[in-house]
Parts: sequence; structure tokens; C-alpha cells
Amino acid sequence: MPDIAPQSEPLEETPVDHPEETPTARRRLNAGTVLWVSLAVFAQESVWNFYDAQVPSELRQYIASAGLVGLIMGMDNVLGVLIQPWTGFLSDRRARNGKSRWAIILTGAALASVPFVLIPWTHGLPLLLLCVVGFAATANSFKGITETLVSDYVAPSQRGKAQGFVKAGVSLTIVVSSLISLLVVDRSVTLAFALPPLLMLLLLTTSWFFLGRRHPAVDPVAPPEPSADFTSPWAVVKDMVRDPSRARALLMLGIFCFAGMWSALRSLLTPYGTEVLHLSRGSAGGLALPGAVAFLLCVIPLAYASSRLGQARAMRYGVGVFIVGLLIGFAVPTVPGTAVSMVITSVGYAAFAVNALVSLWNLAPNSHVLGTYTGLYTVASSTGAALGPALLGLTVDATGWRFMLLDGAVFAAITFAVFTRLARRVPPPPQ
Repeated sequence: MPDIAPQSEPLEETPVDHPEETPTARRRLNAGTVLWVSLAVFAQESVWNFYDAQVPSELRQYIASAGLVGLIMGMDNVLGVLIQPWTGFLSDRRARNGKSRWAIILTGAALASVPFVLIPWTHGLPLLLLCVVGFAATANSFKGITETLVSDYVAPSQRGKAQGFVKAGVSLTIVVSSLISLLVVDRSVTLAFALPPLLMLLLLTTSWFFLGRRHPAVDPVAPPEPSADFTSPWAVVKDMVRDPSRARALLMLGIFCFAGMWSALRSLLTPYGTEVLHLSRGSAGGLALPGAVAFLLCVIPLAYASSRLGQARAMRYGVGVFIVGLLIGFAVPTVPGTAVSMVITSVGYAAFAVNALVSLWNLAPNSHVLGTYTGLYTVASSTGAALGPALLGLTVDATGWRFMLLDGAVFAAITFAVFTRLARRVPPPPQ
């Protein structure tokens, strides 16, 4: 890759340790670099957040079952499992050869915009599903690669802090999605679906102009060690499975569980608002707004605190906070109660979101497979996101919409057990 000198030895256990860095890599966090990386991630996530908020309502025009709606909303994540490890591996090859990842990002964004804009123009379930699948396939081709830009332009010791700023930018996409839902959806659904992809194309192009063309990487490209030159994503997976510490596999399981519950909550929150709180579709789509603001305010302090506390422990505490938020929302099924619930659950999710991918990067065997590891992160998170909405939706079918948040808290307790085990295996960071 163009930014990091190769490691002499692989990391094995501690996700908070960093490889040896050159004097260049030890420089302070570059504000301009972080800004443009954050803008690129913001651009793609603005589309995905609006997709999660409003596509379920499009599907409910043709499908009554919450479980089936959740299953369809999770299908796009199945495509991420199949696509992202390979596109991440391809981007790693390009980076090692001195080429840019940006060609894949910009081409994928342009192709994904077309089916997304066409979603509200469809008349009938088959055409709607065609657009949903078409968008998911093309958007997944560059999603993980955009997230890997952090590792291209930020030194290893600064990535946790940089990820905090990136996730703060991501939280703003929820704000943007919520505002479009509140201000545009009830007036014109077609215009509402046109705005996110337009914003994505504009911001990605801007980020490429300032970052992709002008900013140097952290370190010059160096050839990988022969033993570390994996021939396919499957070779990377085999190396992960054979790791005697099992830390990477356990982290992947935790990512799978938490991503599933967060995706389920996001996908079914708008129907929950209309069914339980009796809100309009647009108002229900804005329920995520308080949580987005809370995420924005806390994610950067959490990134700095996690570097001292330890990433595994920070994620464990985040799951606990997430469960508390769901229980409060269940106990107080009102608009203010749900708003408070979304604030607390978003704070819990922030502790996970800022640490999970960086933890996995730090456990990678060398610096030349970080794009592939981002794809493997997507395998875990997308598989969870594919099953989470369907599983929670099926429990809603069985217990009713009133019990959705309680059902989610029960499933989240399993996630807490996974991260508790991980935290016990990973030593705390040196003080």
C-alpha cells in the first residue's frame, strides 16, 4: 500500500498495539487529510442511510410482513459479503502497484446512482426489487474501499483518532437523511431519492480532487514479504482462522452480532414509528435525528478515550449502553421516550463503530492486506446486517411492534457476552 512500511513481524493479540512507524508516520494527525477522507466516507454513507430509512416504506406498499421486509433489507448485505473482499483485494493489488483506489470508488459511485434514483419511479414489486438489488451490488463494489482510505493516508498510531473524526462525519449523514425525510419525503418522494446520490457524486469528486490527486501517502510503497503475499482473499481468511490467539475470529463474531442489531434497529425504526407511535412516514423517518446528534457529539471523545481504555473494553461497554437504551425505549413508548432511547443506543453504537475496523486493521498480519481486511470486516458486519433485520422482524411478527425494542435488547445481550470474552483475552493498552 502507498502509506505504511511493511512490518517485520505480524501482530498477534493486542488490537491496540501499532506497528513500528517511520518519523513521517509519527507526525501529528493531518487535519486536511482527515477532512477529505471523512468527506469521502460521508458521501457514500449519505446514500446508505437514506436507503435504510426509506426503502422499507417503499417495500411496505407491496409487502405486509415485517419479517419479509427485513429479509429484503438484509439481502443487500449478502451482496456485500460476496463482493467486498474481492474488490478490497483488487484495490490492495492496485495500491501495491502504485495505482490509486479512486478509480474503483468513482466508477462504482456513478453506476450506483442510477438504480437508486429510479426506486420511487418503479410501479410494481419486481421492478422495485431490481432497482434495490442493482443499487446494492454496485454500491457494495466501492463501499469498503472508501473506508480503507483511512489506512492509506493516516499513520497506524493515529488511525483510531482519525476514525473518530470519520465516524463523526458519518453521523452527519444520518442528520442529512433525517432532514430529507422530514422536509422532502412527504412533498416529493422522487426528489428525495434524487438528492442523496447527487450529493454523493459531488462530494466524492471533491474529495478525489483534493486528496486523491495531491496528498502523499503516509509512507512510500514497499514490496510485501514473500510469506505475506497472499494470492486470494481466501488465503487471508485461512491465516485468520489459523491464528492461535483466536482474537481476530472472536472480533469478527462480535462485529457480526452488533452490526446485526444496529441494522435491525435502523431498518425497522420507521415502521415502528408509524405502527406504535402513530407518526407519519416522514416524521417517523426523523426519529433517528436525536441519536445522530448524540453520536456526533460523543464519537470523537470516545475515540480518544478508547486509546487509553482499550478498544475491546470500549466496545464491550458500548454494547452495555446500547442495551440500556433499548430497555428505556421499551419502557417509555412515546416520541420523547423513543428519542431518549435513540440517543443512548447511538452513544453505545459509537463506542463500537469507532473501534471495530481499526482493531481489525491492527490485528492484520501485514500492512499490504488492509483493503482485504476491510472487506472481511464487511463480511462480518454485512452478514449480521443481512440476518439482523429479518430476525428482529420475525420476532415482531410473533410479539407485535410494541415489543420490538425489548426483543432487540434480548438479542443484544448475546453481543455483550461475545465482547466480554474478547475483552478478557486482550490485554489493556500500555499506559
